[in-house]
Amino acid sequence: MTDVHNSKTRSKNMRAIKSKDTKPEIQLRRALHKRGFRYRVAPKEMPGKPDLWLPRWNAAIFVHGCFWHVHECQLFRWPDTREEFWRKKLLSNRARDKAQLSELKKKNIRVLIVWECSLKGKNKLGPEMVAMLAETWLRSGSASAELDPEGLKIK
Repeated sequence: MTDVHNSKTRSKNMRAIKSKDTKPEIQLRRALHKRGFRYRVAPKEMPGKPDLWLPRWNAAIFVHGCFWHVHECQLFRWPDTREEFWRKKLLSNRARDKAQLSELKKKNIRVLIVWECSLKGKNKLGPEMVAMLAETWLRSGSASAELDPEGLKIK
């Protein structure tokens, strides 16, 4: 299938995609703040620049977009155009994520990955439920976990 936009329009659309302060990220921040959690937003000095850093809990929270981080869910689909470029790009994102998580683990920093599909789409849990599950993980003391529409998966 060919692209429905010309290259100039597609370029404009892609430039508009934000990497910080996305809607799912803001929803989670508000819900966690409402539950009494205090955090720093995207500290640059931390490996991987997590979306949220909770110093009291020694925990980093990443809100991953399902497309950009290749999450096999209803929100992810491999692009039909420039397949080789996108496969290389997205798989390198995934490899970089793995390296950054390894670096955080070496520093004994706890990591929670919240997938975009848990806050968006037909199977979403919603911000309040995601915040409650994040709180459960924070209080559990476990080193890492992932949160998607199926729930909290402690590793």
